[in-house]
Amino acid sequence: MNRLIRVTAALALTLGLTVSAVARAASISAEVKKIDEGAGKITLKHGPAKSLGMDQPMTMVYQVKDPAMLKQVKVGDKVSFDAEEEASGYTVTKMEKAK
Repeated sequence: MNRLIRVTAALALTLGLTVSAVARAASISAEVKKIDEGAGKITLKHGPAKSLGMDQPMTMVYQVKDPAMLKQVKVGDKVSFDAEEEASGYTVTKMEKAK
């Protein structure tokens, strides 16, 4: 029984690290081109965004899930972001300045 618990714990830890690595790989690198705080939108110039089904680099306007994200960046900043497709378009769900 102890061995089963140890194996299960090791597997969970391994899967957790794998999911974390996949999540980091899904982040998209971009440059902030425009910020519209009133509309809760940001324009990002980014490379291919495989997680969104975009194979080519492009510049796009995104809604932001949390308008507070817009106060943390300025035009010209390099960022890493995650987004999801919704019925109303694409929405940035997470964004941080690139390191």
